[in-house]
Amino acid sequence: MRYLRVDLVVLRWMLAAWHWVAAIPRNIWGGFCAVGRGFCAVVCAVGRFFRSIWRGILATPGAIWRTPLRMYRRATVWRNWLLAKVTYLQEESARWKTAFTIAKMPYTALRACGLNPQAAAALLVAGSTAGTGVIVNETLLAERSFSGGDSGVYSAPLDIPTSYTEGDNTLLVQLSTVPVGEIVIDSIDVGTAYANSALPSGESNAVEIGGSAAKSNYLEVGHLIIDRWHCTTFRMENTEAHTLNITGSVADGLSISPVPGVIRKRAVGGGNRAENMSVANSTYDMIKIEAPTTSVNGQVDVLRISNLATRGGGCLISYVKAGTISIEYLTVGAGDGLAVKDLVVATTTSYTVADISDNVEELTSPLPAP
Repeated sequence: MRYLRVDLVVLRWMLAAWHWVAAIPRNIWGGFCAVGRGFCAVVCAVGRFFRSIWRGILATPGAIWRTPLRMYRRATVWRNWLLAKVTYLQEESARWKTAFTIAKMPYTALRACGLNPQAAAALLVAGSTAGTGVIVNETLLAERSFSGGDSGVYSAPLDIPTSYTEGDNTLLVQLSTVPVGEIVIDSIDVGTAYANSALPSGESNAVEIGGSAAKSNYLEVGHLIIDRWHCTTFRMENTEAHTLNITGSVADGLSISPVPGVIRKRAVGGGNRAENMSVANSTYDMIKIEAPTTSVNGQVDVLRISNLATRGGGCLISYVKAGTISIEYLTVGAGDGLAVKDLVVATTTSYTVADISDNVEELTSPLPAP
């Protein structure tokens, strides 16, 4: 038994030696594999590094190309959002304006029928406990405007009146330091040419256009167009124009006596000026276009007043400096015979070039009472 134990120990030692010897190649191979794997990992890392650099180089032109497109797309998103809000506000504004227009339609219709503001308001508030002034000021006249045909005092470039006095149906346009491109007044009844109308207290003219001797100023006009007026009397004085045209007019007595002079051509422009002002188909007790500021001339490039029917007072043009004055197809008469000159262009009117032709005297009467 003792020899058997020795043999087993020797056998174990021999087996251990054999396993150790057999493991040497495996360990050597594992070492080589580990070194290879480390080398491969280094090679792979270096490869990935260079590949990322190469991909960045390849992607740069595309990124440069796509960046403005991205910025544009983002800008269009903000633009569309802003335009949507602006469009919404414009639509809401138009709806409110339409609502106010519908609300004052009865008043506008009565004015179009020839009633003055007081009579129209009185009809609208008949049977109501509210006073006429309250209704007119708080509802009907809440959106008074020049273009809407409302009376009042207007200072360019505002389309809304700077002031309004209840009971006063005068259209007063004041031109001062802000020049106006064009003022158009068309198809208007003035003075007592419509029912329930009267000239303002103390006034003798239905239409007055020009500056003032008391204020030492003029109304400067590039082109003054007076077309198809029907006046009781018409007078132009203290006025100068480079070109003066008076044609096709008929009057119950003519006295056209302008004098030649050296008048320069004139226009109003050369800078920021007020928007055009226009009104048509309305009625006023008086129309007055003036220069309100002392020693400051009012300025308008084109002043066109057409189709005026006046009664109860004269038409006066005074203290005007114009490039061109065109007076066409006037009908003037007070019914007092040819001996009394109802159409007068005074000797205080001067011109450089004139065309005064086809004007005739004929018995003419003022407009009949409405």
